[in-house]
Amino acid sequence: MKKSLHVGIILDGNRRFAKRLMREPWQGHKYGAKKVEEVFSWCKDLNIKEITLYALSVENLNRPKKELNFLMNLFEEEFEKLENDSRLEDNKIRIKFIGKRELLNKKLQKTMGVLEKKTEKNNRYKINIAMAYGGRQEIIKAVKLMIKNKQDITEKNLEKNLSLNSSPDLIIRTGGEKRTSNFLPWQSVYSEWFFLKKMWPEFNKEDLKRVILEFYKRERRFGK
Repeated sequence: MKKSLHVGIILDGNRRFAKRLMREPWQGHKYGAKKVEEVFSWCKDLNIKEITLYALSVENLNRPKKELNFLMNLFEEEFEKLENDSRLEDNKIRIKFIGKRELLNKKLQKTMGVLEKKTEKNNRYKINIAMAYGGRQEIIKAVKLMIKNKQDITEKNLEKNLSLNSSPDLIIRTGGEKRTSNFLPWQSVYSEWFFLKKMWPEFNKEDLKRVILEFYKRERRFGK
């Protein structure tokens, strides 16, 4: 039996998808949010026990104010919907947010905290959502914590101080770009990467199945 997987996804291509439909670019995020809802239902069928979604990077916070306001309202709306989603309890799904949440507005921070608290005892599936996240910033924060707590500077101690101390088996980036964009630089050193041309709102369950099949064909030597 194949082991359960941890899958990371960089949700790229929302704005370009909207432009193709001749909509305002930032409205593409609404299509992307609907796709995230679908992904939750795929995990059980595909033996994915943990998924980490790159929803908002630190750099994304420099986007135009109108787009950012739309995004923040959309996140708040989606997270509030998740609070009342029976699938979380039925499937024992734990939600965790990683990133510099202090950069987000207070209302959104509160909604995120409520969702984490509500699901903290669930342990069958994990959904990590990277919000205002930057991998370099995460490592710097971990090093500062080690110094503050007078810990030896070791890989093991650094990992303990990261926001996410599990490593994806594979990472998918949609949207056609071939770069890692500051996503989990520490955790992804031995992850298998897959770059897809499809925009995030176009991504479907069959695409995910194909990536997983390709993943199992690859020989993972971990430097050996």
